[in-house]
Amino acid sequence: MELKAVKTSYARWAPVYDKTFGAITNVGRRTAVDYINTQDVSNVLEVGVGTGLALSNYRHDIAVTGIDFSEDMLAKAQAKVEKLALDQVKSLKQMDARHLDFPDASFDAVAAMHIISVVPEPEVVMAEMARVCKPGGVVVITNHFARETGMLARVERLSAPFSNLLGWHSDFEISTVLKQPDLKVIEQRPLPPMNMMTLLVLQKQGH
Repeated sequence: MELKAVKTSYARWAPVYDKTFGAITNVGRRTAVDYINTQDVSNVLEVGVGTGLALSNYRHDIAVTGIDFSEDMLAKAQAKVEKLALDQVKSLKQMDARHLDFPDASFDAVAAMHIISVVPEPEVVMAEMARVCKPGGVVVITNHFARETGMLARVERLSAPFSNLLGWHSDFEISTVLKQPDLKVIEQRPLPPMNMMTLLVLQKQGH
């Protein structure tokens, strides 16, 4: 997806995101954060933090850093942090996910919830998430991935040309996020509604 299209889409959706797409993807966010909360982690990076819908769900002893390309989304996330006194949120930063301004192996876990199919150059974003994740840490993704068969698969293929207008890729292949040699899939399962979303947990290899 083109960067200009992403920025325009985020600005358009920011005022109503929580009650529209945000509501549809709530199960995925809760599942991803619940998984992270069961792990032995002290710091987490959330890539594409958006309006901050997941922030209140993290354990209070986890230091959460959130980044997003959209300043409109970040403003709403910051308002949530202040209103709800979310002391687990240590920093919210405007950043391009293709160029994460963090040293290698900075985080115990990296979360990307419903954003990997809307960013430009998702392979580059995956490489960056792998880079900033500590060896033994996890990259936790929830997203819609294209179905191979059935009626919904046909609908996804038909709507694919409108990805910039829709703000997401309906025909996004899961193979796109499985190309990092140092990330190994340790869990993959479908999520409601109608198994449209997938939880994907990848562990960073090495010592």
